[in-house]
Amino acid sequence: MNIIIIGGGIIGLSSAYYLQKSGHDVIVIDKTDMSDNCSYGNAGYVCPSHFIPLATPGIVKQGLKWMMNSTSPFYVQPRLSLSLMDWGLKFISSATPEKVERAAIPLRDINMLSKAKYEEWIKESHFDFAYEQKGLLEIFQTEKSLEHAKHTVEKAHQLGLTDTQLLNADELFAKEPQTKINGIGAIYFKCDAHLYPQKLMHQLIDHLKKNGVIIQTNEEVIGFEKENKQIKRVFTKKTAYNADAVVIATGSWSRELANKLNINIPLVAGRGYSVTLEDSPYKINHPAVLVEGRVALTPMDGNKIRFGGTMEITSTKTPPRMNRVVGLLNSLKRFFPEFDVPVPSIENVWYGFRPCSADGLPYIGRTKQWNNLIMATGHAMLGLSLGAGTGKLVDEILNEKELSMNISPFNPDRFN
Repeated sequence: MNIIIIGGGIIGLSSAYYLQKSGHDVIVIDKTDMSDNCSYGNAGYVCPSHFIPLATPGIVKQGLKWMMNSTSPFYVQPRLSLSLMDWGLKFISSATPEKVERAAIPLRDINMLSKAKYEEWIKESHFDFAYEQKGLLEIFQTEKSLEHAKHTVEKAHQLGLTDTQLLNADELFAKEPQTKINGIGAIYFKCDAHLYPQKLMHQLIDHLKKNGVIIQTNEEVIGFEKENKQIKRVFTKKTAYNADAVVIATGSWSRELANKLNINIPLVAGRGYSVTLEDSPYKINHPAVLVEGRVALTPMDGNKIRFGGTMEITSTKTPPRMNRVVGLLNSLKRFFPEFDVPVPSIENVWYGFRPCSADGLPYIGRTKQWNNLIMATGHAMLGLSLGAGTGKLVDEILNEKELSMNISPFNPDRFN
C-alpha cells in the first residue's frame, strides 16, 4: 500500500517506522525542513508518571488567575477566535474529577507501551539516543502541594506504578547533593526515563531514509481528492500523491488540515519554550518538574541540561514572547537559587507549539467520515513520550492487527 503520512515530528516518523517494517511504501510530507519542531526542543521525558491530563479542575481555576499575566506558567492569549472558544468550553467541561480519573488508565497504558517500544529501539544497533532510566522528581514547595502529592502517589500505586515514592526534604537533597534546592519534598517516579531528542530525531530520519521511506520536506498539504469515503490523492503546492491510506500527524496544525476533510477536532496550539546549556556548569542527577513553577529540567547526553516549560495558548502566527522565558528562568531560580542562568538572546531560545486537545488525551484512530484515514495528533506535552507507542498503534490500526491497548478513549470523533 502507498501510505501518505502528513507531519514529520516524532508521531509521524514513528508511524513511518512501523508501517515501513510492515511492508508498506511510505511517504512522509512536512511543510518545514523538519529540523526544529516540537520533537526537538522538549524535555525528553518518557514518562508513565504523566497520567494526569492537562484538563483538570485545578488548572482551570489557576488558569483564570494567570490569564492576564503573560509571564505566568499557563497563559491564554485573549483573542477573538471561534475555534478557541469551542476548545475552551470543551476543555472546561472535560476538567472534572470523574473525567480526570477515567483518563489515568489510558494515559498510563500508552506511556508504558511507548516506553517499551523505545527500549526495543535501543537494542537495535543503529539507535543510540542517550536513553536513561533514572526516574523523575516532582519537587514542591508548599504544604498544599504536599497534600496533592500524597494523593498522586496513592493513585500511582493503584495504577501499578508501585515504585513511586514520596520523599521528604532530606531524602530529596540526598538525591541531588550537588546543589541547594528550595523544596520541602518531592515525588520520585522511578518508572520514568529520558533521552536526548535531537539524537533520536536525527537517527530516526536517517534510519527511515536508508530503509526506503521517502521524506518530502518544505511541502505543505493544501487539499485532497476524495471519492466514496476514500481519500484518493493528497495535494501539495508542488505535486499530487496517490494514497491508499493517509495518516494526519501534523501536531498543532491538525485542526485546520482536518477541516479540509470536514472533520472537527477541538485542538489549539500551546507554545512552550526551552533553553539548553551545553557543557553545563550546573549538575543534577535526575530529570525534575518544579511543581509550583511548572518548569522541567533534564540532564541530557552527558554534558547538557535543558530548562523548559510554560503553556501559552496562542495563534501559531504569534511572534515569540521573551517574557515567557524570563518567567521560566525566574521560576527556576526560586527552586535552584545557585543556578544563575541569564536570559539568552532570542536565537538561543527554542520555542514550539504543542497540539492540545480539549480533554488532554490524544486523537488516535480512524474517523467515521473516511475509511482510509487515521488521525494521530493532540498529544500536547507528551508527544515525545507517546511517540513510539502511537506509531505502533497506527500500524496496528491500519493493518487491522490486534491492538496493544484499548484506544477508545482516544477516538478522534469523541467530541462530535
